[in-house]
Amino acid sequence: MTGASTAVAVTGLGMVTPAGIGTAATWDGLLAGTPTATTDPLLAGLPHDFSCRVPGFDAHRLLGRRLAWRLDRGTHLALVAAREAVADAGLDPGGWSAPRVAVVMGVGTCSFEHYEREFARAADGRPDTVSPFALPRSIPNMVPAEIALDLGAQGPNLAVSTACASGTTALGTARDLLRSGACDIVLAGGAESVAHRIPSICFGQMGALSGRRDDPAHASRPFDRDRDGFVLGEGAAVLVLERADHARARGAAVHALLAGYGASCDAHHVTSPHPEGRGLAQAIEGALADARLRPEDIGHVNAHGTSTPYNDEAEARALGSVFPRTPPLTALKSVLGHSIGGAGAIEAAATVLTLRHQLIPPTANLDNPDPALDLDIVAKAPRPATMRAALSTSSGFGGQNAVVVLTTETTEAV
Repeated sequence: MTGASTAVAVTGLGMVTPAGIGTAATWDGLLAGTPTATTDPLLAGLPHDFSCRVPGFDAHRLLGRRLAWRLDRGTHLALVAAREAVADAGLDPGGWSAPRVAVVMGVGTCSFEHYEREFARAADGRPDTVSPFALPRSIPNMVPAEIALDLGAQGPNLAVSTACASGTTALGTARDLLRSGACDIVLAGGAESVAHRIPSICFGQMGALSGRRDDPAHASRPFDRDRDGFVLGEGAAVLVLERADHARARGAAVHALLAGYGASCDAHHVTSPHPEGRGLAQAIEGALADARLRPEDIGHVNAHGTSTPYNDEAEARALGSVFPRTPPLTALKSVLGHSIGGAGAIEAAATVLTLRHQLIPPTANLDNPDPALDLDIVAKAPRPATMRAALSTSSGFGGQNAVVVLTTETTEAV
């Protein structure tokens, strides 16, 4: 390592994913490497009728019937993750300086859960039956707004939307707020539930989804020679980020440092990545420069790894152009599916856990590694590794790229 940049502390984690409700359950599921994709009754009759859903998620029990009724599922997931993250950070919303607490959440799409029903009512000539909550449910900024309402965070409140990179972009935006001095604490992450009929139809029409209806569990297979698309998913992750002096003053335990962030746009195609991965490479280089690290300082890459033929190839080329030898890599969408706006935050949170435990979760379904991709992919079982720095990559429609560098440090080193 060549030095330390102005980093921010990660002091809390909250996760709700198809691997389990809560950070511990998710981590155990990732280490097991068991895919969560299965036939989805809500997608019955569609060409792509399987997804990855959070098991046993009862919003009425977790949030209360009235609040659960008012919100859609993506926001349910976000609230549960945010509450866990705040508790994990040892923060008491009743005692914090609310104007100094911000919320930044990545959201890729508007609500699909209720729109189909509400549109049908309007189309059937029954406008008086359309719910007035249809509008606030659909506005992306309501995800961070509902977190603020729930926890009493009165600082800047932002939704960022960079498609599948949204969760990672939220972390970078939160870091900038902290560096500017605008706040002391940011609840940052991403949340989304896209396992619905309209997304399934649309992504299927553009050829982005796996067609393995007869074997959903083995459908998502990033960097495998036989990959044919991703699997729809859902999930949320919230990271508590703090100014270093604030974390130090309250004696907070620091899980990791968000040491660097980089972002770029391919400016190449509406949905396809640049074939050489140039935009992603630019974002990786930017994140490394921001963290004041060299490529050889990175001990692990948590890859975007969607399992589409074009994305995985472009990402491999991007990594190959930056790293003389690509660090050990994992692709967690093989287990969790793709939660769009939630994916980047989930993967960043998993990277924090990877650094904490010095253990890399495996990529599922890597039965035939693509010989055209020169990558060191962790598969079949977790791999112990000595790491001080890791990066997590995200890309999305519109040529969006976002990358975070996370490092292991103690509170004293913050």
